Amino acid sequence: MSAPGSAAAAPPSSRRRTFLADLTASFVVFLVAVPLCVGVAVASGVPAELGLVTGIVGGLVTGFLPGSSLQVSGPAAGLTVLVYQAVQQFGLSVLGVLVLATGLLQLLMGALRVGRWFRAISVSVVEGMLAGIGLVLIAGQLYSMAGLGAPATSLAKIAGLPGMLVDVVRSPAALTSFALGLGTIAVLVLWARMPRRLRVVPAPLVAVGLAIAAGAFLGPSVAMVEVQGLVDSIQPPGPDDFRRLAELGVLGTILAFTLIASAESLFSAAAVDRLHDGPRTRYNRELMAQGAGNAVCGVLGALPLTAVIVRSAANVQAGARTKASRVLHGVWLLLFAALVPAALGLIPVAALAGVLVHAGCKLIPLAEIRRLWREHRGEALVLTATALAIVSVGMFEGVLVGLALSVVKTAWDTSRVHLDVTDPGTGPLTVRLSGSATFLRLPKLLDQLEALPQDRPVEVDLSDLHHLDHACRASLENWAARHSAETVEPVRFAQRL
Repeated sequence: MSAPGSAAAAPPSSRRRTFLADLTASFVVFLVAVPLCVGVAVASGVPAELGLVTGIVGGLVTGFLPGSSLQVSGPAAGLTVLVYQAVQQFGLSVLGVLVLATGLLQLLMGALRVGRWFRAISVSVVEGMLAGIGLVLIAGQLYSMAGLGAPATSLAKIAGLPGMLVDVVRSPAALTSFALGLGTIAVLVLWARMPRRLRVVPAPLVAVGLAIAAGAFLGPSVAMVEVQGLVDSIQPPGPDDFRRLAELGVLGTILAFTLIASAESLFSAAAVDRLHDGPRTRYNRELMAQGAGNAVCGVLGALPLTAVIVRSAANVQAGARTKASRVLHGVWLLLFAALVPAALGLIPVAALAGVLVHAGCKLIPLAEIRRLWREHRGEALVLTATALAIVSVGMFEGVLVGLALSVVKTAWDTSRVHLDVTDPGTGPLTVRLSGSATFLRLPKLLDQLEALPQDRPVEVDLSDLHHLDHACRASLENWAARHSAETVEPVRFAQRL
């Protein structure tokens, strides 16, 4: 017997309204997804069609599975930089192995109920990770907007931006391409200020549509997306590609894919849950759904997928009621890729670069950094250090730096030891320690102990001490031995060290 309010128990008119709402939302998400799927693929250095393949899998596979009812998955800007680096280092054929292994790891973590633990990752680390990705993405795509080659490293890209702007001014072709990209960004920014009835059409679709018209007017001076067909773009990994799993660099990239894709998806789920009143996300199941999608993408040699907040928010705001909207959006992507793949060849590369520059800017949480600097400067420093480490060293290393700094900060915050001295006037001084005594607070603690009068006996009360690590224990013993040598009576402890 169906529960009250379930789909089966709902009257036909209610089911019809729900389906129409999901159908409308699916079209909106489809229109948002097309330029983003293609743009992420081009920026990742893979055929444009592979972005659509990942979007299709995100709709038909991940979208069909339980987890988060309204969250939409597909290729994400947050992984663009890492995917590009992996393709350049290991080759396009190995991408499928990386993504397949990522999916299998996510399935395993979901089965082991690890999904909820991703909620324990410091938000500052995740936002710093996204900010670093955004900076690298912006720097790289500015070169693509101008149709110019970009330096190999992230720091070189940023350092070379002034020179790149000089080259743009000197080259009419580069200036035309760059202006087209800037126009795309302007449309994306200004579309939010348009009347509500116009904003029914997604901003990325409008921006890319206008860029297609401008590209047709400008002619061959503007580079277009290269098209090779949906079937031809699919390259399943072969036996030689799987042998690369023995390489340390490949394993490190898989771990980075897994960490970033999982964290971004589950943080996105938490954000989407705040946008609607429907069923809440079941994190372990959502992690398994993401894993299943990535496993399929890996078999097809496509891009990794994550939950994407832009598409998910569009889905909720368009009135979606159930997961049918995200499944249908996958159907429309499949029909588009199968029936009109040549339409991709009409899109200027500069326009897609503009879309991704805009997406990169949205990854940098300027308002959150200002708020953290006012209220929690330690968290702001973790966020900033993570972003800078990603830009200067690399994605995986930057995330590890952020996690390490977050752990150190937490240890520092929780390691608070207080020293109170009671002087009765005559007899021994009473020193009471409370809190948690760890090596992080040891210098200050020793300064306070060594400031005690050297000619007075001391009694140390440790009864209010919650934790005493080995470094502090050894230092207290050494201090007690030195102090006892200066007085007639040895230092006495209220309880054993």
